Amino acid sequence: MSLTVADLTLGAMTEFQQKLRQQHEASMHRELEDLLAVAGDADVQSCRKDFDGFKRIFHTFLQVKGPAVDWAKISRPPEDAIQAYNKIEAKGLPGDISACLNKLAVVKLNGGLGTSMGCKGPKSLISVRNENTFLDLTVQQIEDLNKTYNADVPLVLMNSFNTDDETKKILQKYQHRCIKIHTFNQSRYPRINKESLLPIAKSLALSGDNEEAWYPPGHGDLYTSLCNSGLLDKLLSEGKEYVFVSNIDNLGATVDLFILHHLISQSADKRCEFIMEVTDKTRADVKGGTLILYEDRLRLLEIAQVPKAHVDEFKSVSKFKIFNTNNLWISLAAIKRLHDKNAMDMEIIVNPKTLDGGLNVIQLETAAGSAIKSFKNAMGINVPRSRFLPVKTTSDLLLVMSNLYSMDAGSLIMSHKREFLTTPHVKLGSCFTKVQEFLSRFDSIPDILELDHLTVSGDVTFGKNVSLKGTVIIIANHGDRIDIPSGAMLENKIVSGNLRILDH
Repeated sequence: MSLTVADLTLGAMTEFQQKLRQQHEASMHRELEDLLAVAGDADVQSCRKDFDGFKRIFHTFLQVKGPAVDWAKISRPPEDAIQAYNKIEAKGLPGDISACLNKLAVVKLNGGLGTSMGCKGPKSLISVRNENTFLDLTVQQIEDLNKTYNADVPLVLMNSFNTDDETKKILQKYQHRCIKIHTFNQSRYPRINKESLLPIAKSLALSGDNEEAWYPPGHGDLYTSLCNSGLLDKLLSEGKEYVFVSNIDNLGATVDLFILHHLISQSADKRCEFIMEVTDKTRADVKGGTLILYEDRLRLLEIAQVPKAHVDEFKSVSKFKIFNTNNLWISLAAIKRLHDKNAMDMEIIVNPKTLDGGLNVIQLETAAGSAIKSFKNAMGINVPRSRFLPVKTTSDLLLVMSNLYSMDAGSLIMSHKREFLTTPHVKLGSCFTKVQEFLSRFDSIPDILELDHLTVSGDVTFGKNVSLKGTVIIIANHGDRIDIPSGAMLENKIVSGNLRILDH
């Protein structure tokens, strides 16, 4: 068989690319060693562990080019791979709920800052309901479980270097509560200069010129960091079998006894090592990751992995009907097995950023849910929408502070007076982005029990006891201000222009 010029050229290109990759990798390793050389003794050991993880992810990043999936190989999961929640619920509860709960630990992902909502410090310390923070509500939920069932469910917080110090200070106030709280830190990885593919860090310091040089590498880092911290072995030695993992800002992510019973009650040979809670997609969720069958394994497909020609198809509510809530139930023994064998297979998310000075960098991240394909007998459960109540913006905050919900032992329960189980669609404009500004614009949170849709744009304020029903659109033009008076009831109304009620 004779080789063509094209074949020779391709071979030469492949060899050149391979050498270039090796060169990038060697340069990265040298830079990381230089950073460790100027570190204090206390930092070296933990940083070396972090850097080992980073080297693995960087190596994979250099090898993989193009979309991570072949679109032609994607198919819908078989019916039994994603079970309806009412099927799980129909199995009932165990005779001994306490024994069941004692095999569980709750992990909350607590690495994020409240910056996007105009707050300093950990997002978990933002007040969301009756002056209770996300962390307060979480502690109340688990404490109530432990008291009600005489159980010992610990709370585990995965902090980042951004949130660790402040979170630990706050934890002192829970010392006398009926709950054990553990913390561990996710890794810190170096941001990479997009052009040179080298770290931008000059030292291991986290402040000054180096402030933007480091990042926590996404919640997929959970597995490595939990093992490296020693906490995984500690939980196993205490008889814990599963962790329930969720974002701390998802107020719907409470411990579900039916799902826990489903996990614990299975025979050893069919034991499910990983459950992902999914829920029905709406038009607001079109970018959320979905479960697919790929090469005979259940797999999480994220929008970043979809070839551009198929993005619209991915967003289709009819083809991909469910999305990942990031509520995950995972076997601790399986995490240990996969970690020890270095067999945790997760796609890399390349997250491009532009720093304040204009420098283009990339962050290499992973998502916890993408590990689903590494676990045995993994499955999805299609849960009610009420288990997905994230607070990412002040629009979400308006919902959870309103009379749509009542609070019971840290859990938010939708009012029985609401006719629809779905929440209203709320879009608040840029004047409401920061929490402090948002709060200053409401004398009290409006009654929204009968609201379907709310859009507010411009300089708008709300008096006390305002009621909003149906579809309400309020638009203050640039330079104008609209004050919705106390006691006003707006139903299917558009308010625009200038409406100011002044004291006489």
